[in-house]
Amino acid sequence: MKKLSIIMASVFLMAISFSCADSFLDKKPLGSTSEDVFYSEKGVNALLTGAYSMVKGSALWSVSWGASITNWTYGSVASDDAGKGSYIGDQIPVNEIEQWNMSTTNNYPADKWLLNIGMGVNRCNIVLNVITKTPTLAAATATELQAEARFLRGLYYFESWLVFGDKIPLIPEDKVDVANTISNDNPAGAVLKFIEDDLAFAAANLPAKQSQPGRATKWAAKALAARAYMQVLDYASAKPLLDDIITNGGFTLADKFFDNFRIAKNNNSESIFEIQRNVNDINESLNGEMGIGLNAPYAPELGMCCGFHQPTQNLANAFKVDAAGLPLFDTFNNTDLKNDAGIASGDEFIPATDLLDPRIDFTMGRRGLPYMDWGIMRGSDWIRDQAWGGPYVTVEKTFFYKAERNSLSTTTGWQTGINANNFRYLRLGHILLWRAEVAASEGDLATALNYVNQIRTRAGKEVVMGKVNLYKLGDKSINDGDTWKQYVDFTVPAANYKIGTYTAFANKDEAMRAVQWEQRLEFATEGMRFFDLRRWDKAKPGSMKATLEAFAAADQRVRPLVMKGATFDEKDKYQPIPQVQLDLEPGVLKQNTGY
Repeated sequence: MKKLSIIMASVFLMAISFSCADSFLDKKPLGSTSEDVFYSEKGVNALLTGAYSMVKGSALWSVSWGASITNWTYGSVASDDAGKGSYIGDQIPVNEIEQWNMSTTNNYPADKWLLNIGMGVNRCNIVLNVITKTPTLAAATATELQAEARFLRGLYYFESWLVFGDKIPLIPEDKVDVANTISNDNPAGAVLKFIEDDLAFAAANLPAKQSQPGRATKWAAKALAARAYMQVLDYASAKPLLDDIITNGGFTLADKFFDNFRIAKNNNSESIFEIQRNVNDINESLNGEMGIGLNAPYAPELGMCCGFHQPTQNLANAFKVDAAGLPLFDTFNNTDLKNDAGIASGDEFIPATDLLDPRIDFTMGRRGLPYMDWGIMRGSDWIRDQAWGGPYVTVEKTFFYKAERNSLSTTTGWQTGINANNFRYLRLGHILLWRAEVAASEGDLATALNYVNQIRTRAGKEVVMGKVNLYKLGDKSINDGDTWKQYVDFTVPAANYKIGTYTAFANKDEAMRAVQWEQRLEFATEGMRFFDLRRWDKAKPGSMKATLEAFAAADQRVRPLVMKGATFDEKDKYQPIPQVQLDLEPGVLKQNTGY
């Protein structure tokens, strides 16, 4: 294989299993062979499966935490939503991401580039080339297969664009050998146009529904295109796509907020494009989401690794509400929601009694509350290094219930938190809140109010139940079996929850503030926050720097060392182009400004 900067393989890969049971991706790896073997509908579908297999940002032989499509590093840890967690010496490259102090040799963005462009885009281009060389394909079949491949290529480029910005090489399918020929120094708008063209073709030629979970539809293409337009605040282009999905897509909000994060509710009525996951089908459950394999609670009685991706105090504070159940926009971070920082698990700690949005305890684990069905979160004993990671347990949205252990979680490998919980990459909740944002920008206050209140009404339909009456939690045996339940009153809520709806917005600025706040709470720790702050900065230059540096300063009240001295500069909006790629193509690839 010729070694090129984007790893353009000279072999063609057969189907590699990367999905959940009963989906079209659930196939055995069949090795590699020459191109002409694939000149049939079956052969093209096999290659297309290989292209889909990269969608999570991992490959059977390359487990990468830096390429995960969840973007827990670039979209969450780099923001005010979460920290790296764990302790200072583990996965040191993530410290650079969290502290906005990136080096060009950091292997995390290098992996994102490799698996999205070098492998994802490359595989899509292989599929497109083989389709043109397969005369036995019916025209309609060929067009639909092209549409799937172009959706995936648009997705891989969108993911690369989120992380690296405009300086990514745009490789059409007719370019077989691109070594030292395609620059990444693109004209303004070229990357978005490339993505837009792929997704427009996909939307025009994909079916509205697929019989197999995990395959792209026209609605997925339209939703992703809308998100791309939202990145540049092109509200006029996003609006008709969003309206079409809402009116004609047939999607409905899941009954409960956390239904979007339950394995039992995979591929539900709200889901538009969902990353499929499967476990225990091959060694180490490599068809699960390996990119978040570090992000299970580091609790001795759970026996998992590794305590990464811990929510911040700033995020906890953002869930505080007033007497009407509405956010404390201006004062939320003036004082911290009561936490157990510096308090040993064996010492007494009584949880906060503040009024809180109920989504807080579906988003983070707090001391003295039930943690799903695993038991009582016991505070510092559940945290690998509380002074470094903070007092909150790694996010629950990607985890699983104790009752599902070993059946829907891996039984092999050291990353024992790997599970079959799909990642809802695009869902109706995104669409409604993006449409609310468009409405706010237009001064259409009624529409913005309607969609925000739909989301908030749904958020109030479920709360974590179970008031814990035990305040010293040093004995891990309390979580043995059902022992912990004797300390919990399951007839009452776990905390003092309240969520209200807005009666009106006075003006477009008030509407936009409410919409943006709602996006943070609804999508917290889902890898979107950093990218949202960046795009909103286009409308209010300097707002991203102000928000993040205010977070860094206040965060030292809880984590005194992590963000000390951290400053956010213009260059930090994008990750550096990996030095390994620049070295492979000197004079062709250009570095992002400031690195």
